[in-house]
This record gives sequence, structure tokens and C-alpha cells, in this order.
Amino acid sequence: MASNTHTQSDFEDMLPIMAEKLGGEGLIGELCNGFELLMDGDKGVITFDSLKRNAAVLGLQGLSDGDLRSMLREGDLDGDGSLNQMEFCVLMFRLSPDLMEQSEFLLEEALQQEFKHFY
Repeated sequence: MASNTHTQSDFEDMLPIMAEKLGGEGLIGELCNGFELLMDGDKGVITFDSLKRNAAVLGLQGLSDGDLRSMLREGDLDGDGSLNQMEFCVLMFRLSPDLMEQSEFLLEEALQQEFKHFY
């Protein structure tokens, strides 16, 4: 079980580094890419089966079925038993306390980039 905690800590530590290197827009793009790697291609969402099948992509191959189901429940905001892209991105931010602290800055940066297109 200790190895699972270690894997989660390693993952949490990487998101702030990615955010710093990629900026807000780049980080969101990478999270979207991660979502696409984990989703069920036919359904367009992350299901238990697609998460289990692709868990090794995130270094989560050692997690039990119960742990994977817990991850889905934690991120499933609309209660449909799966994660859509927005739920996945929100969950990734929630799993990284350091990134949560930076999220206001990243959001502001992404909005500034978006508004540059209007001026």
C-alpha cells in the first residue's frame, strides 16, 4: 500500500512543475491529453473499465479495483458513474494541493491569453 501513496505523491508533485513550465493554457491542454488517454473511446468519458485498462499510463497499475472506484466516485460530480473531461480536470487539481494554491494565478493567466484575442 505504501507504493500507492508514493505514486500519488509523485503525481501530485509533477502538476505544479508542469504548470510552471507550460503555463495555464498548456497545463489544461496536457490534462485534456491525459483525459483522452484514459477515456473510453466509444463513450467519450472515463469509465471504471477504461481507467483500469489504462491506469498504467499514470503509473497507477498497482491500485486495487476499490481504489480506482474511489477515484471515480471522488471526481464524479454529476453522479453518472464516470468522469467527463471537466470532472477529470477538476479532480486532477484537487489531488494536487500545491497546484490548488497556484490555480488562481493559472486561471488569470489563461483568461488574459484568451482576452488578448479580442483586443
